[in-house]
Amino acid sequence: MFRKILSVGGWTLASRLTGFIRDIVIAAVMGIGPVADAFVVALRLPNHFRAIFGEGAFNSAFVPTYAKTLEAEGPATARAFADRVFTLMLIVQGALLVIALPAMPWIVRLLAPGFAGDPERFALAVTLTRITFPYLLFITLVTLISGLLNAHERFASPAAAPVLLNLSLIGALTLAFLFPSAGHAAAWGVAAAGILELALVWADARRTGIAPRLKKPRLDPAMRTFFKTLGPAVVGSAGVQIAMFADTIIASFLPTGAVSSLYYADRLYQLPVGVIGIAAGTVLLPEMSRRIAAGDVAGAHGAQNRALGFTLALAAPFAIAFVTVPDLIMSALFRRGAFDLEAARRAGAVLAAYAVGLPAVVLIRSAVASFHARSDTATPVVIALLSVGANVAVKLALTPTLGVVGLALGTAIGAWVNVLLLFALAYRRDWTAPSPMLLKTLAAVVAASTLLAIFVVFARDPLAALASTLPTWREEALLAFLASGGLLAYGLALACGLKMLGLRLTRT
Repeated sequence: MFRKILSVGGWTLASRLTGFIRDIVIAAVMGIGPVADAFVVALRLPNHFRAIFGEGAFNSAFVPTYAKTLEAEGPATARAFADRVFTLMLIVQGALLVIALPAMPWIVRLLAPGFAGDPERFALAVTLTRITFPYLLFITLVTLISGLLNAHERFASPAAAPVLLNLSLIGALTLAFLFPSAGHAAAWGVAAAGILELALVWADARRTGIAPRLKKPRLDPAMRTFFKTLGPAVVGSAGVQIAMFADTIIASFLPTGAVSSLYYADRLYQLPVGVIGIAAGTVLLPEMSRRIAAGDVAGAHGAQNRALGFTLALAAPFAIAFVTVPDLIMSALFRRGAFDLEAARRAGAVLAAYAVGLPAVVLIRSAVASFHARSDTATPVVIALLSVGANVAVKLALTPTLGVVGLALGTAIGAWVNVLLLFALAYRRDWTAPSPMLLKTLAAVVAASTLLAIFVVFARDPLAALASTLPTWREEALLAFLASGGLLAYGLALACGLKMLGLRLTRT
């Protein structure tokens, strides 16, 4: 299982690294301003819908149903089920696209009502969103085929597909002089990426012999099971996205640059979420589904414990770094071109607030697997809606005094409510079984993280003095010094702690 997690995580890391380069280019070209704000809204809208109807809800309903159908009824029946779902998704997404394009002014007004007071920024957001929205059609099909490939233990191409989005955006921005604005260039890059991603996963599915075909949808037992689990999953995904909609809606009323500050901080925050949390959850769900279908409940719980320990150990250094040196991270990575020192400071404050919830966020996908592997998508929906309530309430309470930082803190608190309720209910139902070794692993991670925080706080000034002797790239060098020394300290402390407790990270 760890080899699969590392495969997914490796490609996800490549995606995040190319995404980082993409964001450097976006920051340098657009900075924090009206064009950047309009593009962020144009990028977020199809991604919100994708998260509601695509990867989140779809995978939780499709993968367990497909795995059970394959196990119980064989490849032919499972293939027919996949073909029917593919055809249905194509019809639904095509209809949504036809409805959404002419209604885009009303949709943008709903998502970013604060833009209405700035006609130029509002008009640009509408235009750019019309260009990016077809991406939703392609990425939904990509999600379906990726779920099919994952069910057959093929993880590489689905994990690699997002790299194409980043490369497409970088390529488009290098040609920005050919477009009315950099925002137009980036929007067309998003649209082109959808086609490229679909071509990649389709080619892999075709080589594997599982590429879906058009087949008239029919309400057979597998489809009934799929819809029974899809409905609650869509509601749950919509609940999570409501909180993200709230970010954009509230930020649109804040001073210009708030929306893009959230974007840049979120991009770094999503690095460990995607590389670690989503990768672990992607591998864990089919693993638990197969084991539970075969009656191996203990094996499913053991796989979950291993994934949890692995996830926490890898995510902890990111959380410590984001809390202790967020200003340095933002300045070293993005401060160039239109992205100035003040922009780095504002985005850094948002990053630190997001980091409060990072441990919870990376664990959510692994926690939800306890329910989705048993085709229970209703319980996570209720929990997600409760966490959204906490999320939005905190945002509304804190934003008047803390501004955009209050939005990030609301996200963090909502994530903790979500993951704690998931584990509490799963434990009560005997759907998860934390082992003593998992708890010992957690203790070792906490001890190593404490040492890392102490190192960063006390080593920053001496290393800054050393970096100040360099002619250029001083902030980048300081960040590299702190990262290298901190990871060495964390790694040694974690290894020693695990050894003292008689543990290995992959056997918890």
